[in-house]
Amino acid sequence: MPVLAKDASATSRYQQVLAAVPAPELPAKAAELVKQAKTRDVATTTVGVTKAAVTINSATAPSVVGAISRAVPDMADVAAGAAAAEQPKQAAAIAKAAAAAAPSKAGKIVVAVCRAVPKDYRSVAVAVAQTVPGSAKEVLAAVASAIPELKSGVEAALTAYTGDTISVAAILDQASDSLNGTAAAKGSSARGPTVGPPFIPLSGTVTTITPDTSGEVPTGGRDYAKP
Repeated sequence: MPVLAKDASATSRYQQVLAAVPAPELPAKAAELVKQAKTRDVATTTVGVTKAAVTINSATAPSVVGAISRAVPDMADVAAGAAAAEQPKQAAAIAKAAAAAAPSKAGKIVVAVCRAVPKDYRSVAVAVAQTVPGSAKEVLAAVASAIPELKSGVEAALTAYTGDTISVAAILDQASDSLNGTAAAKGSSARGPTVGPPFIPLSGTVTTITPDTSGEVPTGGRDYAKP
């Protein structure tokens, strides 16, 4: 069975199971289902359970991911990525909940959520770094892995950074500025032909020169007053 079809089937199955669960108990039940899954099925189960729970009650997305991450830390990034894909506006909150429950998986969580919602990489990275003290370098490396075009900018900003404590926000802002500057430079170098001064037409009436009217001009010029 294709992966997408398998995931959809799992989501539908778990949606039926979780639909009868009261909202306050949804995170705990979701975590229980993931914990009970066989090793070979745990990733698929995590995706199916997470999507089902978030579909039933979107407000519980961070709580569901947090509960799953505490119960099965190795699935923290899988749950966070699946939930963020379903609820992109909650990406930072979802990443924070996952990191709080499974701090050792901070880097993987950032990669998964940033790949699911790439435009929110900054808020996701900052949220995780604030949640897991001392994870700044790991978080920045994760962002660079998820958003490859930022890699060189992140590395350059880290090299030039002089603060005592690494600021994830500051490094990412510098990397973004560097990326935008490079893009602008490339755009300015690809210019079209240079336009010179405006063309000024000759004054007077334009005439056509033919073999009959051309020839040597007498000294002193032609006397156009004579017939």
